[in-house]
Amino acid sequence: MQIDILTLFPEMIESVFNTSILKKAQEKEKFHYNLINFRDYTENKHNKVDDYPYGGGAGMVLSPQPIFDAVEAATKDKVAKPRVVLMCPQGERYTQKKAEELAKEEHLVIICGHYEGYDERIREHLVTDEISIGDYILTGGELGAMVVVDSVVRLLPDVLGNQESAPQDSYSTGLLEHPHYTRPADFRGMKVPEVLTSGDHAKIEAWRKAESLKRTYERRKDLLENYPLTEEDKKILENFKNRT
Repeated sequence: MQIDILTLFPEMIESVFNTSILKKAQEKEKFHYNLINFRDYTENKHNKVDDYPYGGGAGMVLSPQPIFDAVEAATKDKVAKPRVVLMCPQGERYTQKKAEELAKEEHLVIICGHYEGYDERIREHLVTDEISIGDYILTGGELGAMVVVDSVVRLLPDVLGNQESAPQDSYSTGLLEHPHYTRPADFRGMKVPEVLTSGDHAKIEAWRKAESLKRTYERRKDLLENYPLTEEDKKILENFKNRT
């Protein structure tokens, strides 16, 4: 996968992409990235990338010319048509499902904004997706872009050491993930559930599914609205509700 990021502050991103899983993914050649300072593409003598909005108002707006030219340069001669992602608080809220969708692409271009916003022609004629990582405002799109790249790259084949890790993550199954325990089995009197040390894999899987259902009900009931509950799932939830 090729990932191009348009940013005015490439130094914010460099260290993150050369650390931990993202670094290992590059070493395995699972993805390549390019940080593009779109100020380098401005055509005005002052190297400005923003201007006052027509009609007045607070703040400055990013101009279309540098961003259009930077995206066109990044995508020139590429065989695969890229997904061009605009990091924006007005975009769709980012989810694991969206990460899984983007992980199937060969080429992503991510635009990090600053100031008051973007010239609307960037939205209308350049981007394919607008993404928000939450209902709050950041000073720029770089943090959001790093979140998107991390969540996408870890889904690429052979990036994670254990290939079962990603499919079992919270949200990937539609439910929150079950609790995890490790050694020692008894820590300061706090014991691991006996089923996990039983060696009975069928019982362990049943326990994990039940715990996922309970945890989702407690913390994110909204996820259950579209989850295909089986009759057994409904019984587990009903018993849990009665006990609590």
